[in-house]
Amino acid sequence: MNIQTEKGLKEALSYLESGNPEKCHLIIAPLFESDLESFELVYTTQVCTFWTGTIRNLSTMADPYERGESLLNEWKLFVPHMKKFKEYLPAFYAVQKGIFQLALDNYIKLFDQQASKLKAEIYRKAGMCYKKLGSFENASRCLTDANALNPGQASILAELADCFSLCGNDKNAKVMFREAFFLSPEQIDTDFLDSGLIRSLISKLEEKNYHGRTLNEWIPVYGVLWGIFNIKRVMTSQEIAKLKQDIFAMEMERKNPTCDDDILVPRLLKSYFWLIDQYVLSNNTGAQVNEILLKIKILDSNIYDLYI
Repeated sequence: MNIQTEKGLKEALSYLESGNPEKCHLIIAPLFESDLESFELVYTTQVCTFWTGTIRNLSTMADPYERGESLLNEWKLFVPHMKKFKEYLPAFYAVQKGIFQLALDNYIKLFDQQASKLKAEIYRKAGMCYKKLGSFENASRCLTDANALNPGQASILAELADCFSLCGNDKNAKVMFREAFFLSPEQIDTDFLDSGLIRSLISKLEEKNYHGRTLNEWIPVYGVLWGIFNIKRVMTSQEIAKLKQDIFAMEMERKNPTCDDDILVPRLLKSYFWLIDQYVLSNNTGAQVNEILLKIKILDSNIYDLYI
């Protein structure tokens, strides 16, 4: 990269950071004349091309929530799109700062919402934006408020866990990740989880060719098998009763030849692990545990071998 390109890129990236890809592109374009082969310029140009239309369209949306959601949804498309190009991290992190700051500004406008469930979701999204911006104290505060407004939601707990892990508190992170993925893996948007603790698990599952909804369902299973979700809690008697009911319902559902085994098998395995945990924590390791172990062996002998 020549000196002229370096200087121009520095100015251009400042506009990406402020959420103005159109202005960034105006600065980038002339730089190709003296540095045609620069992958940094190519990457940054692609970033600008992707985001310019989205940012323009924000002005057509009256609702701040709609604007915030539009930005987050586009981000989920942007990340895989940019994998086609040689990576230039300064441009990636510049646009990440710009996009999540814009989204956060819109969610903050809605903090006076009265409906508690909607308010909890707004605080969750704001916390997620703060987390992406590296403001972990504000992220934790927003996510804690979201959890207080709507307790026990997997989507909120997973973001809190991610925040804890990014701050170096893996013990609390493991507790919350386990709780979140055991409760409702389908509610969790893994695209916005950044900590090494969970990303390493996701990467390994992607290598096993798990993707999308199926990947989410296998996260708690392999989280246990690989020793990541290894901090357990004692469930209430009501929770255990519901878990047993859910297991029975899933076992009945599997008898239907049209059932979706890709989802049911990992969901059942996770539930069996969860029930065994409760038996062990209550020092009941006899016939009931052996019965569940046999069910695991019949359901998936490979998982059984890894589990024992």
